[in-house]
Parts: sequence; C-alpha cells; structure tokens
Amino acid sequence: MLKKPCGTFDETYEQDSALVRTGYRWTLLIFLLVFVFGIFPLLAGTYLLDVAVNLAIFIIAVLGLQIIVGFTGQVSMGHAAFMAVGAYMSAGLSYHLDWPFWLTLPCAALAAGVLGIVVAIPALKIRGFYISVTTLAAHFIIMWVILHGGGVTHGTSGLPANEITFFGLSFDNEIKFYYLAMGAVAAVVFLTNNLMRTRTGRSFIAVRDNDLAAEFMGINVFRTKVLAFFLSSMYAGMAGSLLAHYQGIITVEQFTLMDSIWMLGMLIIGGATITGAIMGVLFLKLLHQVVLFMAPWLGGIFPALEGSAVAGFVQIFFGVVILLFLVFEPRGLFHRWQVTLSTFRLWPFPY
Repeated sequence: MLKKPCGTFDETYEQDSALVRTGYRWTLLIFLLVFVFGIFPLLAGTYLLDVAVNLAIFIIAVLGLQIIVGFTGQVSMGHAAFMAVGAYMSAGLSYHLDWPFWLTLPCAALAAGVLGIVVAIPALKIRGFYISVTTLAAHFIIMWVILHGGGVTHGTSGLPANEITFFGLSFDNEIKFYYLAMGAVAAVVFLTNNLMRTRTGRSFIAVRDNDLAAEFMGINVFRTKVLAFFLSSMYAGMAGSLLAHYQGIITVEQFTLMDSIWMLGMLIIGGATITGAIMGVLFLKLLHQVVLFMAPWLGGIFPALEGSAVAGFVQIFFGVVILLFLVFEPRGLFHRWQVTLSTFRLWPFPY
C-alpha cells in the first residue's frame, strides 16, 4: 500500500507555478473578494468608502514603486511627480477635449510611462545615490512645468476633471467609484503577480540581485532598468488618473515630495514585495486615520498640540514609526507575517 507523504507538496510544474496553490488559500481569497466587493461597501458609510478609495489609489501607485525598488533594486524620489503627470494628462484630456475616461486613463498611463523613460535614461547612466538625486530633480522640474502651464494646467488654481461615465454608467458617488477603484486594484495586483512569472520579471530580479552577473547571463541591464521605470511610471500615471477624476479638481499641492517619501516609507513598513506593498499602504494610511481621530484627544491632554502643532506631531510620529521598522523589522510586515505562518506550521515541533 502506497503511503502519500503528508504536508503541502507539488507534483507538477503547473502546481508549483500556480498563483494560488492550496484549497485553504483559495478559500481565503474567495472570502476576501466577497468581503471587499460584497460585504464592506454595503456596511460602510461615505467616510469609510472615501478612505477605501484613497487606499486603492495609493496601492496602485506603491505597487508601481515596488517594481523599481523591490524588483529592480533602484530608488526613485519622484514617484508623486509621475502621479501628477497622469492626473493632469487625464484631467486635461477630459476637461479640454471632453475625452471619455476609457481613453484618458491609458493616455495618462502612457504619458507618465514615456516621461519615466526620459528620466530613466540619464538617471541610469549613474548608480546608487545619484539615481535618487536625478529622480528628485525630475520631481521639481515636472512641478515647475505644471505650475507654469498656463491655460493647459491652470497653474495654481487647479485643473477640473470631468465625471467618469463608462457605458452609460456614471461614477458620481463613493460606492460606485469604490467598485471602480477596487476593480483596478484587483487587475493591477493580478498583472503584477503574473509579470514576475515572465522572463521580464525574472530579469528584474536578476538585475536587482547582481547586475554584473545578470549582464554575463545575457540580460540587457540598461534596457531592463528603463523598462522597470516605464512600468512603474505607468502605474503612477494610472493612480493619478483615478485620483484626478475622484477628486474632481487637482492642484500641485496634492503631489508633494513628501508623498514620494511616504510611499517609500510604505515599502519599508510593508516590505519590498507585492503583498508587502499592500500591507504597507494599509498600515500607514489606517494609522494616519487613527492619529486624526486621536488629535482632539491629544489636544485636550497637551494644550501645546493645537493647530499646526498637531500636524507637526503627526509627521514626527510617522517618522518614528519608520525608524522603528528600520531598526526592529527591516524586512517589513510581510516578512513578519511569513515568520508567523512558519511558526504555526511547525508548532508544536519547534525544530
């Protein structure tokens, strides 16, 4: 009588390469989809739906940054600027030319991606710290162009974006936009997961681990890095497009340098993986909501923390959180989650 080994194991290549490998994970995935698309929007109010939409938009943007940082091992300090490019491109096409959203969205993503290539070509001629400085300079250049765009960008007054209509359906409230944003997140997560299973994704990882070894293996390192910047900027442009149409009007104040830094902080907190990027956005954004609710209580206890002092305290608090993660959990929440799962799989046999 043949005895089947216990545990989870793969017998075929298809099982080994599957995105969802076990029945338990399929159950969790189905439960998550039912909760996100069925239960939560029915129970949540307008405020929670607004928070969820902003979470979805930032998840798309940070997943784009993850392609550069986590997959390719580069650093970008101008990610918010590429979001601004996508936002202004989408809003401008809808406002000035009355284009529908299904045309403005891909144009915004493509415009941000092409600009990402323009920035990446000189940036990738150099290495390390200088890449981040180059992308930092790109941020200020892009913001200057937007501010001095005249009637095209409306400068400091803000550029309106038309309401999204798709096949006769108008996304004119939070719950409709929630479904659109969550559908976009699901598509982006699926595509990003599959990207890493392709030759291009494996090239990203090879360049990140050792670019010299990757070049000896026949990988065009420069082209791989430029492609990573292109895809990352496209994600940012898509997120910016969604943000523009959700807000209804956009200004340069919505895309600050601090936004780029906080997105890097989200990757530090969550971990430089796809799941880690999502966990980092959820942790930092939800923590921000908790601090906002606690601000009046803190103001009552500490009278000095009023007005602008509360905003300064929030920045200091988030900075301390990132420092604590760098010191005590440098590989992020996703690594801690993996360690926890491994512990439960081995318990009560710690060896």
